[in-house]
Amino acid sequence: MILVTGGLGMIGAYTARALVDLGHEVVVTTHRRTSVPSFLDGRVTVESLDVTDRAAFLALGDRHDISDIVHLAGSIPGEDPVDYFRTDLTGLLNALDAARAWGVRRFAVASSLGVYAGRSEIPWHEDLALPTADLPHLIIAFKKAVEPLTTHSLQGSGVQPVLLRIGTIWGPLVDPESPFCHIPPLINAALRGDDPRPLHAGDGGDACYAPDAGRAIALLMSAETLRHVAYNVSSGRPFTNREFGDALESLKPGLRVGLLPGRQHGPGEDPYLDITRLTRDTGFAPEFDVAKAVADYAAWRADNPR
Repeated sequence: MILVTGGLGMIGAYTARALVDLGHEVVVTTHRRTSVPSFLDGRVTVESLDVTDRAAFLALGDRHDISDIVHLAGSIPGEDPVDYFRTDLTGLLNALDAARAWGVRRFAVASSLGVYAGRSEIPWHEDLALPTADLPHLIIAFKKAVEPLTTHSLQGSGVQPVLLRIGTIWGPLVDPESPFCHIPPLINAALRGDDPRPLHAGDGGDACYAPDAGRAIALLMSAETLRHVAYNVSSGRPFTNREFGDALESLKPGLRVGLLPGRQHGPGEDPYLDITRLTRDTGFAPEFDVAKAVADYAAWRADNPR
């Protein structure tokens, strides 16, 4: 059985679905969310768990025969950065304690494309040395710290670490007005008939639809062998806001998505993740292009609040 912490969040839920589709038994944990997405209803075991409670975390092993862990649970920073770091670090250490105590095969943890911040090479690939750089957000700072904490904690344990350098993921279950990704607010404004905030047509970069991201993580957990520790998880291609505008206009005849011309900061490329390593080791290829993803998301939002 594979444990997915944060398994009712967007990435966790689609990872769990993909694991079930691949034939695995899955237990997901949730702390605050109680609503189980329709595509998981009756297909997974749901455990209520505060991952900062070490005893409660370890007790999961008394109820389930857990073979692998995907640790995706995390919080959103408030005003106190130390409180945020303490909360998410405690959850990570408890998950690592559980992995060692249960002797699981593989422990995957969410990192971020933000670890590459400061590298000018595009696309970003796993062989790039991670630079010392000012990081734009507390979450990215923590995700960068997660990598050495995980690999050193599992050294000599027999548990294989997998660092998931997750790109810009969007799709069903995301906050429709997400402050971390402008794609959902753009699409939801268009679906409501509102004008989105001004965006430049030529801007863009990394993006991956949530079902594809979940399937990529599930394939990493299912692979018989993995040749590396770190894997980029995304679509492997850049997008532009114009592509999303075109997809929305094709979906709703008569709609005109008002985008500013060109790029906000002039000529150049926006960063995106190279997924050659992921594809080579798992066979992953994204199923959704921009048009298919926008249509699927619009259909989901017609009947769901987020």
